Amino acid sequence: MADRSDTFVSFDPEEMPLDEKLYHSHVREHDSAFLKKHTGIQDDEELRRHAMQIQADAYRVYPYPCIRYFWFIHTDITLQPAYAQLLKLGQKRPGAIFLEIPCAFGNDIRKVIDGGFPQENCVTADLEPSYWALGHRLFKSTPESFPVPFVPGDIFDANYLASAPPFYAPLSTPAPALPSLITLTPLQGRVSAINAAMFFHLFDEAKQLALAQRLASLLSPLPGTLILGLHYSADVKGVRDSQPGGDDTPDVIRVFCHSPKSWAALWDGGVFTKGTVKAEAELRDVPIYATAPPQGKLWLMVWSVTRL
Repeated sequence: MADRSDTFVSFDPEEMPLDEKLYHSHVREHDSAFLKKHTGIQDDEELRRHAMQIQADAYRVYPYPCIRYFWFIHTDITLQPAYAQLLKLGQKRPGAIFLEIPCAFGNDIRKVIDGGFPQENCVTADLEPSYWALGHRLFKSTPESFPVPFVPGDIFDANYLASAPPFYAPLSTPAPALPSLITLTPLQGRVSAINAAMFFHLFDEAKQLALAQRLASLLSPLPGTLILGLHYSADVKGVRDSQPGGDDTPDVIRVFCHSPKSWAALWDGGVFTKGTVKAEAELRDVPIYATAPPQGKLWLMVWSVTRL
């Protein structure tokens, strides 16, 4: 969702080759069950071949580790403490809009729709249209059978999303028709929930703040509105050079990490006026970093920010 020249992290596919063994170690039973439900493929070997073909095509677009480790099949949004709150917004707030940015293959938004969030109120965005097309291939859907609008663009481009502060008063004009969107600017102040997973860690500290400010401009001022996500982080704020433990590749990922404390402060008192949001964050172990030394270990920070 941002020009890759802006990113703090870079990945070398020659140092991170695809490995069939990672399918067996990283695709969990409930992940394959979700994929079987949507594709109709019930044979495990056929499903593996299908997923690996999509993986290979996606890796040629850009070699993100989440593709190498098959996280594009995961639906980890259900592990979010705020997941039930997200679904409740969709069911209780009339016209509540859910935005997934970046959406990549659309695995999480499909899970949210399966959970009961109205499909007609969902919209997706990403820098790379190829991934959204690969998502249709992965789940064996089409734009007709899964008509969630996709709005491609660079989130740091003012022509795509205008710079604006957070909204503190409701808008009086109606929300735009989601299928008509060609930029995200018309959604400013109107989105009830945003999922921004595996995104922030791609940028340095200044860009992470700028990204948070731009996403905040999209949020409705109504109480209960939220943004949630997860990304690589650490117990102490700063830059980390980390290598997955137990892996035979020499890939070292350089990441700027907020701690849960600094992340909460960024939103409550930084992006938003202090006391107007509830920011929550916790660290969870990532199996591939379980044996990394403390100075190089990465966690997943699971977080949410709710407007009060």
